[in-house]
Amino acid sequence: MAGVKSEALFKNSMEIMPGGVNSPVRAFRAVNQNPVFIEKAKGSKIYDVDGNEYIDYVCSWGPGILGHARERVIDAVKEACSKGLTFGAPTEKEYILACLIQELMPSMEMLRLVNSGTEAVMSAIRAARGYTGRDKILKFAGCYHGHSDGLLVKAGSGALTQSVPDSLGVPAGYTENTLVAEYNNTTSVKELFEKYGSSIAAVITEPVAANMGVVPPAAGFLEELRQITKEYNSLLIFDEVITGFRLAKGGAQEYFGIKPDITVLGKIAGGGMPLAVYGGRKEIMEVVAPLGSVYQAGTLSGNPVATTAGIETLRILKENPGIYKEIEKKTAKLKTAAEKAFGSNVCVNQAGSLMSIFFTEKKVTDYTSAVSSDTLKYAKYFGLMLENGIYTAPSQFEAMFISDAHTDGDIEKTCDIIKQAAELF
Repeated sequence: MAGVKSEALFKNSMEIMPGGVNSPVRAFRAVNQNPVFIEKAKGSKIYDVDGNEYIDYVCSWGPGILGHARERVIDAVKEACSKGLTFGAPTEKEYILACLIQELMPSMEMLRLVNSGTEAVMSAIRAARGYTGRDKILKFAGCYHGHSDGLLVKAGSGALTQSVPDSLGVPAGYTENTLVAEYNNTTSVKELFEKYGSSIAAVITEPVAANMGVVPPAAGFLEELRQITKEYNSLLIFDEVITGFRLAKGGAQEYFGIKPDITVLGKIAGGGMPLAVYGGRKEIMEVVAPLGSVYQAGTLSGNPVATTAGIETLRILKENPGIYKEIEKKTAKLKTAAEKAFGSNVCVNQAGSLMSIFFTEKKVTDYTSAVSSDTLKYAKYFGLMLENGIYTAPSQFEAMFISDAHTDGDIEKTCDIIKQAAELF
């Protein structure tokens, strides 16, 4: 429960910001509480303005794979800041980060740095349409690809939490070229391609859905998407804003062995700073200005502070590949604890260091089964965890993130609190 200072800050913020926040899920409305305001963070812990300490499993919604305030990253960012925040001109660090990303994800033969996942997806879609000369995009119900107008159809993340999968302010014409299939259902994809195949520029998917809660791909699902798109000369876009550099050094495409035509990255790619990336096959990316006629630009794109954070974070991951095995093992311990504590009353999904506890007896494999979850039970669970110093996602339909900074002690304590919480249901 929010303390006195958090409550006062929230009250004041409500007067000047919509809902008192700058991103909807932060408002805690889905868990029937007011938000705690964070003052600082270090390692696996965050601290609110009232002095409360929490073990953090939100990790800024994914970027914190190394934990908070990793010294090597912070020191490099401080040095970069001392030389200037932004120049609006090319820097060597843009090139260094681009080369590092390309090394870790070879499918990205050419890439462009931008500032947010939404911007990267929007630009990737534009490039796909420009390259193919086609208009339609196929996405999946419950997958969230940012808040650009054309993709706010059956979206996940905050839109799903707020029960508004479509948004006011988006003209019908903006989404008429967006087709929606069911995640993990290749039949629904094939039916849309049989009807619209010659008009579909690309299929965009989260290789592991993580915005309707964590929903791993069914066996063969990603492979079939790759085959169908090749058959119809459409492009396959992997939205790896969450999975990129989290499931493996080479992201979900390395983890599952699938090579997309275009990849979108964010979060870890910027080491916690505002930075995102889109890129893919060279002949596709050559349609982007100034080489081609697909326009995209950004004053702060590739700024020296964000690129510095990204470079240091990716270098640490590259130098320490054992991180992935360790955080996946720690996540598995949390999964086992939740399954043992709640039994058949929950479905616990895991993919690498991503996890979600769904309060439903159904196996969660898609949007329909995800929304069968009892959100009131999740709100109770969230409150019990928070009261005991465990900070999890304030929404049933978001992921739990485990970092390199989480100690065995953190995991053991969390398992104990999960057990205590289950006893109160």
